[in-house]
Amino acid sequence: MDHGGHGMHMDLPPFTLGRGLAFSGGDPFFLVGCVLLLVLYGWGALRLWRRGDRWPVGRTAAFVLGVLTVGVTMCTGLNDYGMVQFSVHMVQHMILSMLSPILLLLGAPVTLALRALPTAGRGRIGPRELLVKLLHSRYMRIVTHPAFTIPLFIASLYGLYFTPLFDTLMGSKVGHIAMMVHFLAVGLLFFWPIMGVDPGPHRPGYVMRMLELFAGMPFHAFFGIALMMASEPMVTTFKHPAASLGLDPLTDQTMAGGIAWAFSEIPSVIVLVALLFQWYTSEQRQARRSDRAADRDGDAELVAYNAYLASLEARGRG
Repeated sequence: MDHGGHGMHMDLPPFTLGRGLAFSGGDPFFLVGCVLLLVLYGWGALRLWRRGDRWPVGRTAAFVLGVLTVGVTMCTGLNDYGMVQFSVHMVQHMILSMLSPILLLLGAPVTLALRALPTAGRGRIGPRELLVKLLHSRYMRIVTHPAFTIPLFIASLYGLYFTPLFDTLMGSKVGHIAMMVHFLAVGLLFFWPIMGVDPGPHRPGYVMRMLELFAGMPFHAFFGIALMMASEPMVTTFKHPAASLGLDPLTDQTMAGGIAWAFSEIPSVIVLVALLFQWYTSEQRQARRSDRAADRDGDAELVAYNAYLASLEARGRG
């Protein structure tokens, strides 16, 4: 098995799940990136725990799982086969753009950073102050707005695979890395305002978040159907697979379309459940705040409302 080649020059045996999930070292860029993310997140969580602050174990588990999905996608045989087999590449794309971002965002890394990073002191600017400035910047307001995130999410499918851009990027190692980073970044930008776990400039209500979530999903289905219904291979990179793969390119493209069509349902359900849970807990917190306020002021709001009703009744009698 030649792992040193790139793109169509790789000579691999037929794909099996065992070969796909076997650790191959993959791309050092992603391997180092995954280790760095785990170390930084672990440092932040440990810093909070040491000073007696609580950090949910569930958030830590979600973030670690998110990093692991990136590692499995880019540091195993999946990355090798994704260079020569459209269906495997599509699995990579869907994981990096739709599953990994959701898990990473559920880990609330921005919130953790804001709580763990020390303040620089009066008149000084440190990492925490720079992060706060970025979160409140005009740039972040633009890139997290649905008018930007939804078209970008859609363009990552149609503008990439239905133009020569995909073949250009797959022609070099740097281009391939840039494309995979793009998938992950687009997913993070799309789901960040929808998930609402971390602070950000764009925070619509829960109903609007659900509308944003489902606004982009039909385009995934249409893209998948277009691939499945095509009568010839549409991407040059995968048009002539190596004989060792034992692969029919049109059949593999149809499978890739099916993966793109079906995969959008999984993250949609995960995000929808998360949104409904957040909505429920938000209502519960609001109810508890109202109860505490009523205890403090003797339910003055209710007393005032009853007095208002009584005055209306008195006017009616008069």
